[in-house]
Amino acid sequence: MNSTFDQPSTLLGTLGGVTLLALEAPAGPFIVESTDRLSIILHRSASTRTYCKEIGRHFVRRVNDIDVVPAGEVGGYEAESDFNALMVSIPSRMIEDVREDIVEKQTLKARHLLRDHRIVQLVSILEMDHRSGFPSERLFIDGIAMAMTSRLLSLDRPPNYKAGRLSDKQLKRVLDYIEEHMDAQLSLDTLSKVAAVSSSHLRTWFKAATGSSVHRFVLRRRTERAHEMLLETALSISEVAEMTGFANQSHLTQWMRRETGSTPRVIRKSR
Repeated sequence: MNSTFDQPSTLLGTLGGVTLLALEAPAGPFIVESTDRLSIILHRSASTRTYCKEIGRHFVRRVNDIDVVPAGEVGGYEAESDFNALMVSIPSRMIEDVREDIVEKQTLKARHLLRDHRIVQLVSILEMDHRSGFPSERLFIDGIAMAMTSRLLSLDRPPNYKAGRLSDKQLKRVLDYIEEHMDAQLSLDTLSKVAAVSSSHLRTWFKAATGSSVHRFVLRRRTERAHEMLLETALSISEVAEMTGFANQSHLTQWMRRETGSTPRVIRKSR
């Protein structure tokens, strides 16, 4: 982690660049140095009187008060008593991914004494996961970090903000294209051009519309088409694999077993 602390801290865990620190800070200056990461500090002490030199005022920080220090900024305050906190550090690349997919041209703002149940819940989930021995995969941790970033970005949406989505016509064009080019090596770039949206928006909006990622949806439809062909045609398994866009017979077998619990050979014999 790039931040510098004079206060004692315990590294609870780090995965995929997402870091969680348990802070035990004594009375005095609490400084979060400027880094290339987003820092989210969740206060855990019942009542801590603090002084902000920047605006010349005293504040009382309580359990679950949140401070947000964006990348490139300095944060902190003067604490009049010892306190405990949790600090989540998220790399800039994740922030950019979320900003591109959800709220373009919006920047994260520094925040003090923020009260937000959703962020508290996400930090607590991350803490429990770390303290249990860090059993989760990177996808899970990344998801928690992106959810926190997305929540912070959403706080500044205008009242009339409407999340983007694929229109019915756009979705139909993409689904029809997938069906007509099942044997081709489809790409997100190709499908985004069919929908006339950016690749990042297609990735987000397609999942919102179908409940599945583009990649998983395509694999599921290929498996379903292969299943039909195995039952209704005399084509060999390798020919079916080629005509449904799988790399080879083994690739088809792998995904058919995952999606249906069976194999092409078993399905062919059941005709």
